[in-house]
Amino acid sequence: MILEIAILSVPPGQGTAFERAMAEAQPLIAATPGFRGLEVRPCMEAPGRYLLLVRWEKLEDHSEGFRGSDRYARWKALLHHFYDPFPVVEHYAGPVVETPDPVSPAACG
Repeated sequence: MILEIAILSVPPGQGTAFERAMAEAQPLIAATPGFRGLEVRPCMEAPGRYLLLVRWEKLEDHSEGFRGSDRYARWKALLHHFYDPFPVVEHYAGPVVETPDPVSPAACG
């Protein structure tokens, strides 16, 4: 699995509109083969900053599959005007070290 990450900076006063647009855009990315999940989390210390986490089966599912699709143009139209500055998007391989959640049922043995 590949983890795509980006820090999204949204101008003051536009957070609610951004969150609505992201909810509308989510099905566009979810329809992509190889898509495994998406999270958008607001930063607690910096209003207007969000962490985007997208899980992909492989890098090409994002770089070629989603970005090469007609759905990507709609995604851009819904979201890209919110970003100031435009985010750096990076992809990460599987974990080097991973600790299970101590309260998850799988960790209870």
